Amino acid sequence: MTYTESSAAGADSCRRPADQAAPHPQSHARGPAAWTELGDLLAMEIDSEGQARLARASGARMHPPRFFLHLQLEGEGIVRQDGREALLRAGDFTLCDGTRHYEISCPGGSRILVLGVPTTKLRRHVACPESLAATPMRAAAGVAGLMSGFLRHYWLQCRYSLGGESAEQIAAAVLDILGAAYAQVPRTHAERSSRGSAHRIRIISYIHAHLYDSDLSPAHIARACRITTRYLHYLFSDGDETVARYILGRRLEASSQALLADSQRGRTVTAIAFDHGFNSATHFGRVFRAHFGVTPREYRARPRRPDPGRLTAAVPLHI
Repeated sequence: MTYTESSAAGADSCRRPADQAAPHPQSHARGPAAWTELGDLLAMEIDSEGQARLARASGARMHPPRFFLHLQLEGEGIVRQDGREALLRAGDFTLCDGTRHYEISCPGGSRILVLGVPTTKLRRHVACPESLAATPMRAAAGVAGLMSGFLRHYWLQCRYSLGGESAEQIAAAVLDILGAAYAQVPRTHAERSSRGSAHRIRIISYIHAHLYDSDLSPAHIARACRITTRYLHYLFSDGDETVARYILGRRLEASSQALLADSQRGRTVTAIAFDHGFNSATHFGRVFRAHFGVTPREYRARPRRPDPGRLTAAVPLHI
């Protein structure tokens, strides 16, 4: 069974017959978010930034609460949560907590399978899953490779043909293998992640609540969260972004969306920059171009619904 959810917040869910034709895997249409049922797990394939946003938005409204496993089917993708960034290549996967802020980047030519698992059920198989958010699991070998191959084969061969008891059995097997895969994560990493998880979640929540404050800095965050600046940097040390790079990246992403928004078309680039925490138009232009490969004005002049992933792929941030 497939559930199709409108992108409008609060929209009711409706059902689509299982034998209805599915979208072509390479389609980049930004239609409703469609979740396929696998027992009490839900699955969706996304292949564009627009679909990734819809998947995240619809997942955040789900009850019961869920964690989401993101498995890279083709190309590369990025999943971010709690200051960590998982760069996924074909076959790799990671988890994130759907009840808290997270981001998915799905550039053109990339396909991701998203599997929603009820949080209470996941905890029976993976201890403290929030401490493992955005930790990449590689498909090269071991149990993670077995998990990756099992899910990819299922999705390719059986996604619309299984139901009832068979679907429940497949879902149980998925969770058993997933638990075995995460059991292989080195204990030192898991213990370190568990100790810092509560602090990291609190810090990320504070950053997003004050993202557009121009005085937001590592020292300011550390004081507000009553930790040392050194410990703050330590909590981010196992990710691909420092605290400052994390703040800058989220501000650039938010400002880029504002530049393309019809409601902001009458406002200047400088005004939008200042609204998003930048206190210098020159600095904003420089870091924006370093991140997106074009100036803010050039970015704004593009067609109304570009694929941001095509602009940001493999372009580093420079502070």
